[in-house]
Amino acid sequence: MAHDIQKKAVILLSGGMDSMVSAGIAREQGYALYALTIDYNQRHRIEIEAARNIAARLDARQHTILPLDLRQFGGSALTDEIDVPKTGVGDDIPVTYVPARNLIFLSLTLGWAEAIGAHDIFIGVNALDYSGYPDCRPEFIEGFEKLAAIATKDGGQGQGFTIHAPLQHMTKADISREADRLGLDAGLSWTCYDPTADGKACGLCDSCRLRKAGFEEAGLIDPVPYAT
Repeated sequence: MAHDIQKKAVILLSGGMDSMVSAGIAREQGYALYALTIDYNQRHRIEIEAARNIAARLDARQHTILPLDLRQFGGSALTDEIDVPKTGVGDDIPVTYVPARNLIFLSLTLGWAEAIGAHDIFIGVNALDYSGYPDCRPEFIEGFEKLAAIATKDGGQGQGFTIHAPLQHMTKADISREADRLGLDAGLSWTCYDPTADGKACGLCDSCRLRKAGFEEAGLIDPVPYAT
């Protein structure tokens, strides 16, 4: 595909494995990648460096790291002085939920997409093996796509936006296999919500447990070092 006519896609790239695989799928589909990482002053800031490494490995045309200090709001174990739960994945929405995070992040992603003339947005949400966050559900993605059509100049002129959530109905094992199929280095990604002082994943938070179980079920080796 010629460089000057390659379709652009904006990738919401957290640095986690889900967003890495979503970006890998976009690249496989022939899109020119424009990666957006939100530095929201999260507890697990190590994922920002992971996002930087992933964007470079996937040959992103541009990688923007946007500061947005959500610690000003708090309300989450990721942005406030609240302990990250380590007892396992439960039925209730955990305190690691950041209020309206994906709504906020997708709005920023949409703004950049319209500014650079991209009409495809990729996000790595999934709603099978996850912590129950409401902004990971298919209804949210569908609703945001409709909102994008009426909230933008391009949408008003008939140029809508497609919100791609290619992992929406995958398990963590499926996602691990997809990373392997795409030839992605899972060791570049970062998942843990509460890394140790020496840079290891805790192994006990919801995010670590889901990731480890996915690799185990897929029969693959997770290259990320765990403290537990």
